[in-house]
Amino acid sequence: MNFGLLLEWIIKAVVLLFILLTGFAYLTLYERKALARIQTRIGPNRAGPWGILQPLADAIKLIFKEELTPTRADKLLFILAPVVTLVPALVITAVVPWGPNLTVFGYTITLYMADVNVGVLYIMSVASIAVYGIVLAGWSSNNKYAMLGGLRSTAQMVSYEIALALSFIGIILLAGTMRMTEIVEAQKSMWFVILQPVGTAIFLIATLAEVNRAPFDMPEAEQELTAGYHTEYSGMKFALFFMAEYDKMIAICSIGATLFFGGYREFWFLSNTILSVDRTPWLGPIYIFIKIFVLLFGMIWVRATFPRIRYDRLMAFGWKILLPLSLMLVFITAAGILLAQQINPVLLWTIPAFSLLAGFVAIALTYRTLRRKEYARA
Repeated sequence: MNFGLLLEWIIKAVVLLFILLTGFAYLTLYERKALARIQTRIGPNRAGPWGILQPLADAIKLIFKEELTPTRADKLLFILAPVVTLVPALVITAVVPWGPNLTVFGYTITLYMADVNVGVLYIMSVASIAVYGIVLAGWSSNNKYAMLGGLRSTAQMVSYEIALALSFIGIILLAGTMRMTEIVEAQKSMWFVILQPVGTAIFLIATLAEVNRAPFDMPEAEQELTAGYHTEYSGMKFALFFMAEYDKMIAICSIGATLFFGGYREFWFLSNTILSVDRTPWLGPIYIFIKIFVLLFGMIWVRATFPRIRYDRLMAFGWKILLPLSLMLVFITAAGILLAQQINPVLLWTIPAFSLLAGFVAIALTYRTLRRKEYARA
């Protein structure tokens, strides 16, 4: 094996892990600061200037916090569960391209770990593994509250993973490939969010449910299940669950930016300028980090705005609304591409038009159903 290539892989892996692990720490500060501004509060401002050392203070506190293990817990699985939850959140970003190829001193560097031809399938496969860690955490604790939290998480993630997977199919059809780098290049002239506005909305909603973020944080609903699947965890083992949630947020936003918002490609109004990635390749990582930053703020904004959804409505929303709507979007996308290829390329715009129509119909039917239930209760 080429030693230089092996060294490049090791360096890229270390850099990516460092970005994710430090990003997790400062994402917590970013969330607390953003929530404080939305709620007209100050937020963390004591540890270091402007509170920038607050994540370090939290880490020190968790490191020295006593770790407890229930007497009748399955100790091996109890310890492995946080690791099983965290690892997929780290390795899922291996196929995300962070920028175009860079040439440094005559050596070409690729800004991704792997460029597999089934990158989207790899993402869906790895994302589904994290639920095992949550289920094992609840079961191995020998705690009924934790077990119920783990079961809730299983039902929720299975429900929303189907809609999430179907939202990928529209992108695969438009790009004609599952390779992440080729999907980014297919958005050179136009981002897929324009052709798939409803598919983007389904992706963002389903990913909120996947990472158990508000308003879909039912597996850890404190008022019902104490603290959900991590009730018995403390110290660094609890910190690993905490880390997994925030690293999954970063990973999901990077995947969303790649699939729907052009990835490392420049904003459309910067094409054919000096700020284009084609002319200035090192701007690619900056563009994708800006998009990730904005998407993360969107997730935080949703947490500050919407109340927690009731569990029966959460399941009904996934099975009765998102699943049929995502199936309809697959049909609309395939039909629009076929019409554009066989008749006129302009007919490609039937995809966003009919997608938005299907989305409005789904919203109207949902509103009508909720109103009927209110009248029935009255």
